[in-house]
Amino acid sequence: MSVYRCNQCAFVAEDLVTPVGGKVACARCATPTSVFATVFYVEKLLERYFAALREVKVMKQANDANSDTPIEPKAASGGQLTPQANLTQELAQLVGDTRNTKQLATELQHAPVKAWFASRKIEANLDYSLVDTTGFFDDAAMLIGEGYELFSELVDRVRYAYRKSHGWVNLELANLSQKDAQAVNQLCRQLYSHTFFGRYNYQKQEKIVHLTLQTAPAVRQFFEGGWLEWFAFMTLITQLGERQRASSCARSVNVTFPNEDLHELDVFVLPEGQPPICIECKSGEFRRDIDKYLRMRKRLGLERNRFIICAADLSDEQCNGLSAMYELTFVNLKSLGTHLQTVL
Repeated sequence: MSVYRCNQCAFVAEDLVTPVGGKVACARCATPTSVFATVFYVEKLLERYFAALREVKVMKQANDANSDTPIEPKAASGGQLTPQANLTQELAQLVGDTRNTKQLATELQHAPVKAWFASRKIEANLDYSLVDTTGFFDDAAMLIGEGYELFSELVDRVRYAYRKSHGWVNLELANLSQKDAQAVNQLCRQLYSHTFFGRYNYQKQEKIVHLTLQTAPAVRQFFEGGWLEWFAFMTLITQLGERQRASSCARSVNVTFPNEDLHELDVFVLPEGQPPICIECKSGEFRRDIDKYLRMRKRLGLERNRFIICAADLSDEQCNGLSAMYELTFVNLKSLGTHLQTVL
């Protein structure tokens, strides 16, 4: 498949007849236009995207160092901004902390991911709002993930209550050490303050936490597995941020392959100058899906170390054993960050 972009009217279209390097009349304005191989065109598009993003970061750092002299984009003759400056202005919103920001939830930020799939004739349906970190989902997920060994019972009990249509959960903390009981109680109180529970009450004498479940679908989805996707996503983009590496990222990507097979990818990130990283998150049973993931990895053309199964309840030994058996990478919450350091 080949594509062209008309320099006269900016019309973009596929061309299935004209050889790569040839000329075709634009379907909108009839201007002769060069035809490019799709993969080549997307690669060049991504190069320009990431180059512009680097320029924005340099401009922001310089502007922060001398806030009294803001840096303005260079203007072309006649006072009009150049196309590069226009793109730079749009990308400026993407620079900054990945916590508590809407900067990732834009069409522009998702464009390289969408282009990567399009170059492989894969249709990708992206929900930009799923990487909006202005809410409390990402913060709650990091709290749970970083203390999962202690907090797993709370998550399991809440998830079970939702599935059985129960409206409440009681947690007995008497069997825990004083330090652990205090940590669990503090997490429950913090989640309540962020509206993850409808009500919270702690009976100090009996050491029992009473929780009323929140009825909002987004909260239920969070406890049924969404928290793990948020944890994996934040772990990955935090490491990219620490390395100051530009990237395009998405969550819950619904993809349609040329044969019309439908799949959902939990976390998908395209770092600058590297192949994508795909993380599939499992907080429950996953063994029956291993063959599906093997096929998925091959169809996406990813190396085994860049197609990751993050299973919350696997031990390090199980992760190592499964990774040796299958052409996939298995990690748990503790080893996810360590593995990402080896591929970034």
